[in-house]
Amino acid sequence: MEHKTHYAICIMNPDGDSGVKGLVKLVQEHGGKTKISAEITGLAPGLHGFHIHEFGNLTEGCKTAGPHYNPEGKVHGGPDMEIRHVGDLGNVTAGDDGVAKYECEDALVHLSGETSVIGRSFVVHAGVDDLGQGGHELSSTTGNAGGRLACGVIGLSNAF
Repeated sequence: MEHKTHYAICIMNPDGDSGVKGLVKLVQEHGGKTKISAEITGLAPGLHGFHIHEFGNLTEGCKTAGPHYNPEGKVHGGPDMEIRHVGDLGNVTAGDDGVAKYECEDALVHLSGETSVIGRSFVVHAGVDDLGQGGHELSSTTGNAGGRLACGVIGLSNAF
């Protein structure tokens, strides 16, 4: 088995006329956690749900990206919770300038193998992801994060 580092990139484009766009970079060294770094612009100040969705099908914009990527059939949670979807990455925080910078290392997001996220999509939402704790009927599936502002397909990349 070749021990190599995998790279992926996602260019997030506005859904409709949201004006939100971004760039996400992912790096996974063999057997290690995946480092995810993102910069998203055009957001309202505050928290916005940030997830990997099941499909890379953006034929009808972010709507056709499907639900959160959840190969194990778990309920929605936050990135630090034991029970969560693979795609549950919590929230990005936009400053007064509308720019959100996000950095994390995640053990469930993989860039190779059976549960690879390559070909799936990132979506940033209008509202706050309550991490499944909000008591709303959508808390256990979406974190009640609201509309989809921008999305993009996760593709393989060379080193950056």
